[in-house]
Amino acid sequence: MTHPASPQEHHHGQHEHHEHPQGHHGHHPAAASAGAGASWHTAAQATLHCLTGCAIGEVLGMVVGTAAGLHNAATVVVSIALAFVFGYALTMRGMLRAGLPLRQALKVALAADTVSIAVMELIDNTVMVGVPGAMDAGLSDALFWVSLVLSLALAFVLTTPVNRWMIGRGKGHAVVHAYH
Repeated sequence: MTHPASPQEHHHGQHEHHEHPQGHHGHHPAAASAGAGASWHTAAQATLHCLTGCAIGEVLGMVVGTAAGLHNAATVVVSIALAFVFGYALTMRGMLRAGLPLRQALKVALAADTVSIAVMELIDNTVMVGVPGAMDAGLSDALFWVSLVLSLALAFVLTTPVNRWMIGRGKGHAVVHAYH
């Protein structure tokens, strides 16, 4: 004899058959608050992906600003703008390869990367501006490059938990994973 499933059992059963983009089943509030459902490895991979675009834009912006003799504030603005452009472009490249139209690929990139890139840019530019002499150092000066590398490394370390939290809630790079 079979018994009708309770609404909770039926609801849970539906989740077991439907894989969420972030790779977990169900939405237990305690698990969500701990970032459950998103492994540190997944978060690190997502952060590394964002960091790649950020680093390309950040380095290019710092090099252009420094070589052009721009004021520090202008150099930071150029770096941030290029970090977003390259960060979004890397995500869009994958989405376009997955067959998404340009407009949809842009929407996915904006949803996936905006918070991650913003956090990284806040951290790495704060470090660059905060290290005495780093922004005024020339491109041949070790202080410039060491500061830049350290700023990007710190941005990676501090942004990974943010990405883990977001992925665990189906946001950020979880949006991209639905297309892979």
